[in-house]
Amino acid sequence: MTQRALDSFGEQPDPTETLPAAPGGLTTAEVAERVARGEVNDVPVRSSRSVTEIVRANVLTRFNLIIGVLWVIMLFVAPIQDSLFGFVIIANTGIGIVQEWRAKKTLDSLAVIGEAKPTVRRDGTSAEVSVSEIVLGDLVELGPGDKAVVDGTVVEADSLEIDESLLTGEADPVVKRPGDPVMSGSFVVAGGGAFTATKVGREAYAAQLAEEASRFTLVQSELRSGISTILKYVTWMMVPTAIGLIVSQLVVKDNNFKDSVARTVGGIVPMIPEGLVLLTSVAFAIGVIRLGRKQCLVQELPAIEGLARVDVVCLDKTGTLTEGGMDVTEVRPLNGWDGDHVRRVLGALGASDPRPNASLQAIVDAYPDGGGWGVTQAVPFSSARKYSGAAFTEGDGGASAWLLGAPDVLLPADDPALAETGHLNEQGLRVLLLARVRGELDAPDAASGAEPAALVVLEQRLRPDAGRTLAYFDDQDVAAKVISGDNAVSVGAVAQKLGMPGAGHPLDARRLPEDRDDMATAIERNAVFGRVTPQQKRDMVAALQSLGHTVAMTGDGVNDVLALKDADIGVSMGSGSEATRAVAQIVLLDNSFATLPSVVAEGRRVIGNITRVATLFLTKTVYSVLLAILVVCFQVEYPFLPRHLTLLSTLTIGVPAFFLALAPNKERARPHFVRRVMRYAVPSGVIAAAATFTTYLVARHHYAGPGALDAETSAATLTLFLVSMWVLAIIARPYTWWRVALVATMGLCFLVVLAVPWLQDFFALKLVGTTMPWAAVGIAAAAAAVLEFTWRVVGRRFRS
Repeated sequence: MTQRALDSFGEQPDPTETLPAAPGGLTTAEVAERVARGEVNDVPVRSSRSVTEIVRANVLTRFNLIIGVLWVIMLFVAPIQDSLFGFVIIANTGIGIVQEWRAKKTLDSLAVIGEAKPTVRRDGTSAEVSVSEIVLGDLVELGPGDKAVVDGTVVEADSLEIDESLLTGEADPVVKRPGDPVMSGSFVVAGGGAFTATKVGREAYAAQLAEEASRFTLVQSELRSGISTILKYVTWMMVPTAIGLIVSQLVVKDNNFKDSVARTVGGIVPMIPEGLVLLTSVAFAIGVIRLGRKQCLVQELPAIEGLARVDVVCLDKTGTLTEGGMDVTEVRPLNGWDGDHVRRVLGALGASDPRPNASLQAIVDAYPDGGGWGVTQAVPFSSARKYSGAAFTEGDGGASAWLLGAPDVLLPADDPALAETGHLNEQGLRVLLLARVRGELDAPDAASGAEPAALVVLEQRLRPDAGRTLAYFDDQDVAAKVISGDNAVSVGAVAQKLGMPGAGHPLDARRLPEDRDDMATAIERNAVFGRVTPQQKRDMVAALQSLGHTVAMTGDGVNDVLALKDADIGVSMGSGSEATRAVAQIVLLDNSFATLPSVVAEGRRVIGNITRVATLFLTKTVYSVLLAILVVCFQVEYPFLPRHLTLLSTLTIGVPAFFLALAPNKERARPHFVRRVMRYAVPSGVIAAAATFTTYLVARHHYAGPGALDAETSAATLTLFLVSMWVLAIIARPYTWWRVALVATMGLCFLVVLAVPWLQDFFALKLVGTTMPWAAVGIAAAAAAVLEFTWRVVGRRFRS
């Protein structure tokens, strides 16, 4: 699709024949004219599903259809109390719709905050506009880190290099000259320029890219795919079992037709773990709302889960551990250069770049006077080159060319200035070298023979919360790796100031082995890396992934985009470039690195709690299927009416699961969700079914005469409730006051039903005599002991 889009782009007529490319851009009148014609970039960028889609996704499910049909049947053949399960489904579905709608509102509002604001030139003046305000023929300006939001043709280029890897897969930047095409979705890595918009709205490739980049999605999640797998198996078990139950109750047993239908439905309904899907969606949606309040934009819902599974987080120093701004603390002239002249050169270099990066901006702030020098050539900073430069006509008529960049890149390894640089780097200071050159600035060997003129010492501002965040990751057994393009010693010093483990042994990435396995070993052993190129960042992420790690990458600059895209989870700062925000799954809109622990904690809460409650739901499914099979095999009436299982499900699963799913949970996320859940759910369901059916068979021999079936049902219900409560009590551990209160309240509610006459009648539950009820309790107690033993054996045998 990408290649076809690129090919079709190339087939368009030359836009310069029909669209103006005046240096001043369109006039206000021309913009109004195009808006009137509908030639505007009005593609809505959706950050979430529409309300219609939310309702459809929550209502039109396979299990809602099955339950809906059964509910309608029950409304005709049984009292209203046997139809309560239908009202519960309506209430649960309504809760799911409301929670996801709230999540949609949060996502939509946050997406507006993080929306791209391209710079457009109109009436000769540059101004930021929203993406939707761009019209056909607009002159859109580009600078380092800017993303092309519409398709167009370059009309101005100043050493303009554009990365089209998001479209073509090619990592190497493409040099753009006037007349070359620009596609939306590409971004600037060096230089600047402007292009005329030739495709806007739905015709632009951005319409597809933006839709995919910020869609509210529940795919590619182990949790969601695991639940889907479980539901598939449940369906396979449920269909033949339900058919056998129907035949058994309606054909084999010669009972009252309506009563047989009611008991058949009572056997089918609890097989369906419908609330599990709903509860997972609600847990995710509430997670989005909670993170949204902390100015964290989750562009893909599985990112909450993904970051909770991360065991390695790769951090870019600049913008993550340090704040964006820097300060010039000292300028040290070298080789006899005059300090005043050096400062004039620095001022001129600052004035030569209309879009300075953080380092150059610090120089501009320190030396705002450009000296009136004329710029004859300029080379913007590039992460690959590690330097920028400019050639000037000086005030006295002389000419000179200068480079400003990394000392260890511009100087030979034996230059004495590097020793001085090393001492400064060890203090955590950033050092740039100002050097005069004689050749062409854009030549591949421009730095060859450069004459050092001065060292510019910069101090970076540490983020006040970075140290606490690093300590959190260390405490949670998440390995932190600082991957920076800066000098390794300087990066290590900054990391040491923040108390990062392993920061005392930084490694220069230029010494990393090229072999993937050897590189992975070196990365595993070290924590701080300097002089990392953008391609190396990508390779390092892949090397860590090859060792089985789940990798998160944070960053805010263009040089981080490739690694962000390849990492399992990409995290961008809100102030970062448009390119990084486009590829990241999580955007920290307040630029606070300290928000990451909140995302990890939210993900762990969701995963840990859903794993807990999934065991509850699937225990019910297992014992329901087994009870139905036993009923068919023994050719007896199904022991329960729908009202009994509605009561049991509400007290032992529905209400407790809701609270448990939203509770705090700091347990580290572990893989193999389906396997972990089924290890506990299957034996628990088997034990519950065996105990319940044993009580039922004993009660059939104990009771006789009219009302015997009701008494047998009541005894079986008591056993099933007590065993289910014990499963709930195990899952609720470790106990806190509110967990104990939750379990106790559910038990008390059941006692109230047994004690209050009108509730006894409503739910058809009345314990007859004392022998059988106490026998039911004794069987449940034995089952509880077996449950405890089984869970401990499973826990010891499967610790992962």
